[in-house]
Amino acid sequence: MVAVFNKELLSWYLITLKLKETLESGIPSSPNSSETLVQQKLQQEPSESLKITINENGEILHEEVASAESEWLISITEKLDQACEDDVITSWDKLSIFKIPHYLRDNCGDDKAYVPQVVSLGPYHHGKRRLRQMERHKWRSLNHVLGRTNHDIRLYLDSMRKIEEMVRSCYEGTISLSSNEIVEMLVLDGCFVLELFRGATEGFTQLGYSRNDPVFAMRGLMHSIQRDMIMLENQLPLFVLDRLLGIQLGNPNKKGLVATLALRFFDPLMPTDEPLTKNDRNKLQSSLKNKTTTTATTTFDPLSDQGGLHCLDVFRRSLLRRGPQPEPRNWIKRWSHTRRVADKRRQQLIHCVTELKEAGIKFKKRKTDRFWDIKFKDGILRMPRLLIHDGTKSLFLNLIAFEQCHLECSNDFTSYVIFMDNLINSPADVGYLHYNGIIEHWLGSDAEVADLFNKLCQEVVFDINDSYLSPLSEAVNLYYNHRWNTWCASLRHNYFSNPWAIISFVAAVVLLLLTFAQTYYSIYGYYRPA
Repeated sequence: MVAVFNKELLSWYLITLKLKETLESGIPSSPNSSETLVQQKLQQEPSESLKITINENGEILHEEVASAESEWLISITEKLDQACEDDVITSWDKLSIFKIPHYLRDNCGDDKAYVPQVVSLGPYHHGKRRLRQMERHKWRSLNHVLGRTNHDIRLYLDSMRKIEEMVRSCYEGTISLSSNEIVEMLVLDGCFVLELFRGATEGFTQLGYSRNDPVFAMRGLMHSIQRDMIMLENQLPLFVLDRLLGIQLGNPNKKGLVATLALRFFDPLMPTDEPLTKNDRNKLQSSLKNKTTTTATTTFDPLSDQGGLHCLDVFRRSLLRRGPQPEPRNWIKRWSHTRRVADKRRQQLIHCVTELKEAGIKFKKRKTDRFWDIKFKDGILRMPRLLIHDGTKSLFLNLIAFEQCHLECSNDFTSYVIFMDNLINSPADVGYLHYNGIIEHWLGSDAEVADLFNKLCQEVVFDINDSYLSPLSEAVNLYYNHRWNTWCASLRHNYFSNPWAIISFVAAVVLLLLTFAQTYYSIYGYYRPA
């Protein structure tokens, strides 16, 4: 039995059958019967399609004419079924590792800021050709783990298989990898990450790697690996790393240590020049030496009361530690106020450095490692030191993207970047902040720094009413709008900018007073002669 859908092929087939029946029955056919039949078939309405089922003997069993409208309805039904299936499969409340939205990616101008260049972690960039070279080093790390712990690989595979569905729910969209493929990926990528974390703290030679190892050594390639591993699309759920490290240490329920190791590993990416203190590093090492102990006092974990979703989330929480604690952002509250829709005209928190200087506002450096902690009092804006290096752009863009995508995440980091974007409008603004010790950069010029901040928050959805810097900005703007402050600043700039200007001003005042005294005594002597 065969079903035929092609119109032209079906038409010629029917003509052949008709001619065959005519010849067998001996009925003479008109010379134009074939042509007429062809024209009738080819002139069918384009909105209809003919479906005919024919058996092996050439007999027509079923004939059905389906309109284009019915096919359209069938297509819509299939799409609705797919949407229903997506809702069932996807657990939106567990989603934490997102794909970069197109509006952020398109306006970035540098796709490398979001796409890993050396190593892939997780399913989004898994198997890409340019990243395959690192796969053999992942297998080397796994081999080191198994040899050092004397574990069977099946122990790790079985553990990851138990949490496969939880892992899938953390990623956006449907993961095309099979069950075996995703379990293998989790074990391979997870052990690779843990070897890097432990090597940065304990030392790679202590883990059995050669001091000349091309990957597992704190040198050139490591910086590129760190930059790739902090990207939003290149994350593994933290509970995966916790479970794998627990197996290695013989304590599957041990949590918090991975977050601490991650902070040590990503410390060179911190946008401050205040690294982890020696005391913190000693606590890290002691927590690893007492790895089999279950007491809470042996694990140094500054994030134990906060938890974490993945390494980027842990890094962000560390940056904002003891920082502003805004009220929880929920959907109802976000839309309960007026003017909540993001408007580029309303993202101006503060005036630029040059304009604030003209209004008499001074800039001074604060001695703190909390780079976001900005203070304003008595016309002085005190800002912590900010270190900008070649990985800052990628780091900032991924942190902003995470805050944009994760609804339950505050926008504190985005608020800080937009505040800096408002302050910096030109290389002169960067130069002045650098002169005051507020910005330290390793880029080519001040113009590159200005361009960096001016492009970071393009197309970012942001509401100034939801910023922790809004009260400070209001205080600065109130000071800026007071005319007396502007006049005093102009006086200081024009007449007290250097010692010679001060001497000239004092001389002019003295001369004016003498002239006034001379005039007074001349008039007084005229009316009151001696």
